[in-house]
Amino acid sequence: MKNKPIILVTNDDGIIAPGIRTLVHTMNSLGDVYVVAPNKPKSGIGHAITMDTVVYCDSVKIDNGIQKEWECSGTPVDCVKLAINHILPRKPDICVSGINHGSNSSINILYSGTISAVIEAGIEGIPSIGFSLLDFDWNADFEPSKKYVWKIVKKILHNPMEKGILSLNVNIPKLRKEEIRGIKICRQAEAKWKESFDQRYNPKGRAYYWLVGDFVNFDKESDTDEWALKNGYVSVVPIKFDFTDYSTLNILKSWNFILFIFFLKSSLF
Repeated sequence: MKNKPIILVTNDDGIIAPGIRTLVHTMNSLGDVYVVAPNKPKSGIGHAITMDTVVYCDSVKIDNGIQKEWECSGTPVDCVKLAINHILPRKPDICVSGINHGSNSSINILYSGTISAVIEAGIEGIPSIGFSLLDFDWNADFEPSKKYVWKIVKKILHNPMEKGILSLNVNIPKLRKEEIRGIKICRQAEAKWKESFDQRYNPKGRAYYWLVGDFVNFDKESDTDEWALKNGYVSVVPIKFDFTDYSTLNILKSWNFILFIFFLKSSLF
C-alpha cells in the first residue's frame, strides 16, 4: 500500500483500558491511527446513541504513542459517528474495536458496545473488526492476542470484505501463546443468558436489584464460535445488521396470499 491507511480505533471499556492500549500499539505498525473512545467504561450498552444530552469530545494524550486520540463522553457508536463525520480527515480504511475485556461470542454481540461500534462503521461502508479476549480481568494478559489481531487486520486491509459483509467478530481464548491452536472461521452459536434479578435492600429499606445469570449454550455443533473458543481457537464470525429471517419471510408471504383470498371471498358473500 503506497499511502498509509487510516485506522480508527475505539472500544467500550474506556480509552485507558489495557485492551485498547494493546490494540492501539498493534495498529501503529499498520497505519495512521486515530483513537476516538469513551472517557469511561460503556460495556453492555449495545447500539445506544446519545440524544438526551450534549456529547463532549476532547483531544488527549494517553501515552507516548504516535496516534492521535480523543476521549468522548458518549457511547461507542457516538465515538464512531463523531470520528467519521467530524474528527478524521477522511473516511477511515478500517475501524477496529476492542480489545474487549471479556467474551463477545454468540448472543453477546447483541449487548456489546464493542461490536456495535464496528457495526456502525460497517453501516457506513467501512471494513470493521471487533476484538475480544475471554478474560474480564482489568490486568488480563493481551500479549497472546497481538499476533492474531495484527494478522487479521492486515489481511482485511489488503483484501477488502465482499459487499454485504458488515464486519468481523473476533474472539480470542484465554490461553498462552503456545496453547492457541490457530484461527477458525465459524458461525455464531445458538446460546442465551438464563437470567434473574438478585433483590436486596439499602439501609433505608428500599429495594434494589443486581442482574445475575448463567450463560447457556444450546449449540453443540463444531462449526460455532463457542466450540472454537472451547477448543483453543480464535473464532472469526462475519456479521451483518440485516435481522430479516429469510426462511420465515417466504412463509409469511404465503400467509398474506391466503388472507387476501379469505378477505376476497368474505367481500363476495
